[in-house]
Amino acid sequence: MMNRIVALLAVLCCSLSCLAQFSDSTYYFLKYASTGSINHTKDGNSYLLNNAFAFKISKEKVSLNASASYVYGKQDHNPTNDDLSAALDFNLYNDNRKFYYWGLANYDKSLSLKINNRFQGGLGVGYDVIHRPNATLNLSNGILFENSDLFLKDTIPDVYHTFRNSFRVMYKWVIRDIVVVEGSNYLQNSLSNGSDIIIKTSNSLSLKLRSWLLLTAAVTYNKLNRTDRENLLITYGITMEKYF
Repeated sequence: MMNRIVALLAVLCCSLSCLAQFSDSTYYFLKYASTGSINHTKDGNSYLLNNAFAFKISKEKVSLNASASYVYGKQDHNPTNDDLSAALDFNLYNDNRKFYYWGLANYDKSLSLKINNRFQGGLGVGYDVIHRPNATLNLSNGILFENSDLFLKDTIPDVYHTFRNSFRVMYKWVIRDIVVVEGSNYLQNSLSNGSDIIIKTSNSLSLKLRSWLLLTAAVTYNKLNRTDRENLLITYGITMEKYF
């Protein structure tokens, strides 16, 4: 699995080097969000921290996206979350930028979902149903190959691979350049086992304090049928973003 991570970083570095040679029409986007929650009572203590990073390079007909997130939480000194996710994807657009092809490589490790290691890679197509400066609605679908190392019933090892159909709904709505509502929602079902389903949703509401600084409340939900595990994270904090 470490070889896959190294390969993913190598591809990212090569891609960044190539895209950096583009003309002035190339633009960059950098985003960092730090959200969490703290609960302190006489009966116990709990906290949750969620850090997320995203970087995008975009030109007229191609874009490269890199993202990573890390969630850590404890309740009464017992770890509840130690969840890492990293992804690299690219989009190739047609002339009107409505229809595009995408490719994805993704790595996950999660205490709360009992994922020791999981790698996904695949290709697909997408379509921008709405694409305006203040509103975006995007649908995409494709096939992923997955190699996973999981724990069933917390202690039983489960190493397997499968092909999945991956369907995504992504949206962003900016209201009066002050309020931002956005989210990405995935449904990934195994092509060989109908009961093997992954659900991933991440939705947020942000209030712009400055052009680069936002106050954010976010809801994230993950469900993995194979391990019979799920998590629901409700957090609040700040988001910093910059186009350049």
